[in-house]
Amino acid sequence: MDTILAFDFGIKRIGVAIGNTMLRQAEPLKVIKAEDNATRFADIQKLLDEWTPARLVVGLPMHPDGNEHEMTARARRFANQLNGRFNLAVELVDERYSSAVISAKRGEVIDDRAAAIILQQYFDSL
Repeated sequence: MDTILAFDFGIKRIGVAIGNTMLRQAEPLKVIKAEDNATRFADIQKLLDEWTPARLVVGLPMHPDGNEHEMTARARRFANQLNGRFNLAVELVDERYSSAVISAKRGEVIDDRAAAIILQQYFDSL
């Protein structure tokens, strides 16, 4: 049974979800609100130390037609940074509709729930 952490990358916030390969059920974990890389990656390091995941999953945002945009490149860069800094396998998962399926009140932070949907998509594809 391996633990997996998933990330919904954003410039201001990063949603984090957790799950394992036995149950294959994703759960929202937290929202990292740091905008600078040093604080962001320090928060991620704490999560890795606590949960010791076997791999990481990062949502890959795309236009509805499948074309890439600015955030696609940023999410890929974030995934590469995770792999380089923490030496863990990182999988990219199409996240086109992850936030759209969440019903939220205006101003509500949903990034951790979006990360859970991304992780659930990963589990469902196994």
